[in-house]
Amino acid sequence: MTGIDWAVLTVYIFLILLMGYWVGRRQESREDYYLGGRRMPSWQIALSIVATQVSAISLIGAPAFIAVRSGGGLIWLQYEFAIPLAMMFIMLTLVPIYHRIKAITIYEYLEHRFGTATRTVISLVFLLSRGLGSGVALLATGIVTAVCLNLPLYETILLIGVVSILYTTFGGIKADIYSDILQLIILWSGAFLAIGILWNLLGDQALVFSASETHRLQVFQLQATGWGDGQTFGFWPMLIGGFFLYLSYYGCDQSQSQRLLTTATPAEAQKALLLNGLLRFPLVLTYSTVGILLIPFLRLHPDFANQLVGKQPDFLVPYFLIEYMPTGLLGLLIAGIFAASMSSLDSAMNSLSAATYQDFLIKIRPSLRNLSNRQQVRLSRGLTIFWGTVSTLFALEMIGGSETVLELVNKIGSAFYGPILAVFWMGMLNRTMTQTGAISGLLTGVLTNIYLWQFHSQTISWLWWNVVGFLVSFLVGYAVSHLDTRNRTAVDAALLLTPADLVTIWKSHRRYFLLLLAAFLLILTISFVLEQQLGTPGDLTLNVF
Repeated sequence: MTGIDWAVLTVYIFLILLMGYWVGRRQESREDYYLGGRRMPSWQIALSIVATQVSAISLIGAPAFIAVRSGGGLIWLQYEFAIPLAMMFIMLTLVPIYHRIKAITIYEYLEHRFGTATRTVISLVFLLSRGLGSGVALLATGIVTAVCLNLPLYETILLIGVVSILYTTFGGIKADIYSDILQLIILWSGAFLAIGILWNLLGDQALVFSASETHRLQVFQLQATGWGDGQTFGFWPMLIGGFFLYLSYYGCDQSQSQRLLTTATPAEAQKALLLNGLLRFPLVLTYSTVGILLIPFLRLHPDFANQLVGKQPDFLVPYFLIEYMPTGLLGLLIAGIFAASMSSLDSAMNSLSAATYQDFLIKIRPSLRNLSNRQQVRLSRGLTIFWGTVSTLFALEMIGGSETVLELVNKIGSAFYGPILAVFWMGMLNRTMTQTGAISGLLTGVLTNIYLWQFHSQTISWLWWNVVGFLVSFLVGYAVSHLDTRNRTAVDAALLLTPADLVTIWKSHRRYFLLLLAAFLLILTISFVLEQQLGTPGDLTLNVF
């Protein structure tokens, strides 16, 4: 990076910190701090959700997965197939209930519906998995950001951690959302710029692939079931398993669902999910196009390819940007990557702070409810600093650590996604479910997933864990609740979704649901066309129509 690039990055960091301070001056309560006063517009929430999920890891990881990673290719696109379907079901079931109870954390619903124990157990799982997981994500993004900045890894992680803690502590959820939007604009523009540079460098060789490269241009893995064949990226595990994964992650994880609580009405939250379902695939397709063009680029530029020998595949994009991106623009794009690295931490810090405050501190010390609004905001900020520090220190501790530990932290979260979704749906869709049934189902589902992990991880795709965990938890929870007649209690109708409610929600938002169904079919069609057009070696001319 040149002095100009460093100047651009410095100005960007200064503006982010200034924005956090400016937003924070207007916070008068913890509802302002955690939920933006429930006044956030749907388009801002949608862009923030897209940015949080498709950030630096995607811009760097997706092209590398497609172009060079062993076993990789355009099968990456299969990750996106389930997104529109998952958005539909979250809009239909989870969002209406969350807005009925006017909660700050989604786990408050579980206490209203089942009892304190259910809320405590699942919120504690969130704190542990997200607290450690955010440290792992910070380390993963810090590795490639360090390459871009040409700084030691520990300095990069400290820089990302400190800046994230500062603007999130002052600005709360609003600062997270605004920075996410700015980051999304920069990264998406940067991806288009990278495509333009690659196309210019390749000329008429841009879509020429050798026979040995065409396997990377296959999207659909229809023969791979992921059940007994050891294939993780089969069509069915990525569609069905991905559906349950996204349902739970977007709908039952506080770090994502908290954004859905920041809108004034459930309709605004549903519109945000609609926009996320429509926008995410075009962005991923843009990133993937960078990967497609890097395939012939590496073959035609062996000197550049040799620089990557013995290095992680994720270094591909940073090396390309450093060598070929114009001065100034490189600084802006690296600023976007730096911001995207922070986005993996900022939303986690704010949601961890909210869950600690709402689900634990107030329960342990009810007198905290009597704090003034200003004192509540101060305590919320203190908790944000605490969790940001924990995540940063964990990332620093993991430098040079075993990949097995990193994998362990990520898979722990996957073991819980399906069972946690089952608990929420059990509570919403059946009034006979009891707390004993909910906790029994949760534990049985998690233990089943741990069994699959320990004894069948080489043959059964981890994506199926989400399905198996959900089904086991739901069935066991239903059976135990059916027997547990002694603990059945009257359930407030506001905590349930009846068939009539579902029909009403469907009818009132039919256009949204049809748009998402159309998006699902369009994603499949575009993926099929790409595979057919690109999957033949030689000089390709795209004749789509």
